[in-house]
Amino acid sequence: MKTLTKAEEQVMHILWDIKKGFVNDVINQIPEPKPAYNTVSTIIRILETKGFIGHKPYGKTHEYFPIITKEEYSSKTLNNFISNYFDNSYKDLVSFFSKQENISVKELEEIKKIIEEELKNKEL
Repeated sequence: MKTLTKAEEQVMHILWDIKKGFVNDVINQIPEPKPAYNTVSTIIRILETKGFIGHKPYGKTHEYFPIITKEEYSSKTLNNFISNYFDNSYKDLVSFFSKQENISVKELEEIKKIIEEELKNKEL
């Protein structure tokens, strides 16, 4: 799966949220200052070329929809991140985040609870 630029990701997040839409529907979801129609249209065509979205034609206009789910993209992006920054070690990733000062004790306890639940599920 190819990686996306920030602008492409922004458009994908909008399409994941609205499920399907025309270029103007995407533009309406972008905060001010809004990009030009042609800019968004170009980004959408690039996303289609990369295989992230498809379209349904209505005369000269097209309705676009995601082909890749947000979950698929998130999983691939996270795996690439862990590979590139943590040598494929989830342990190193968790260790890194647990040492960050902006993580509260409550959040660490919630993470611990999630891990304990996953351990129980995997033992069954």
